[in-house]
Amino acid sequence: MFAFLNKKDPVETTELKLDPKRIPAHVAIIMDGNGRWAKARHLPRVAGHKEGMNTVKKVTIAASNLGVKVLTLYAFSTENWKRPTDEVNYLMQLPVNFFETFVPDLIKNNVRVSVMGYTDKLPASTQKAVKDAIADTKDCDGMVLNFALNYGSRAEMVTGIQKIARQVAAGELAVDEIDDQTVDEALMTAPLAPYHDPDLLIRTSGEERLSNFLLWQIAYSELEFTDVKWPDFTATTLQACIAAFQSRDRRFGGLSAKK
Repeated sequence: MFAFLNKKDPVETTELKLDPKRIPAHVAIIMDGNGRWAKARHLPRVAGHKEGMNTVKKVTIAASNLGVKVLTLYAFSTENWKRPTDEVNYLMQLPVNFFETFVPDLIKNNVRVSVMGYTDKLPASTQKAVKDAIADTKDCDGMVLNFALNYGSRAEMVTGIQKIARQVAAGELAVDEIDDQTVDEALMTAPLAPYHDPDLLIRTSGEERLSNFLLWQIAYSELEFTDVKWPDFTATTLQACIAAFQSRDRRFGGLSAKK
């Protein structure tokens, strides 16, 4: 009934033949469109966020089954505090509900939870849910499900620069020694190494901007924008995005071997 709302669906334009040897190690997703999904169905915005949580569960298992090493999901940005208080409160409760119901499945699928962002600013109940999920899945050595929660890339870079500056001030690091690796190690994605940089960044719902997400890390990421709203995003949509990724010639600033 609502198929017309998802134009530019990669499932309809991409042949789903995946090369298992070329699955992107790190997939990052800007999960967008929950509110518009709900509005189109004459539902409150929070209904879209609730359905979006169910999508996270499905896509997590699908990514793990495909062999993705890290799945990073942009769950709440440092700018999202500007939203109405009722909506923010609901969004803060979502991780509590998510982890309460999904951690057993994560453990069964050998998925480890990681969270980056300024989590010390979150409500106590949200902080506890995050810490418990990390602790409960710490022995899993399969895919890492990495949530960006109260995260903003510019703030992350400022914090990283401050960390590097303190090392220089303490005489632990010379200015001339600062390089890409120094910056990588100062950012919140450092624990994800060697998969700290996404191979593929997906944004749903038709918006084609980065919204302050992983600005350093996506220097050479492939970008895939789809009109599919996050609650409608499926395992098949993920496969289609990865198929599109595999069709591209990644040169990292050099020349293709085909040239």
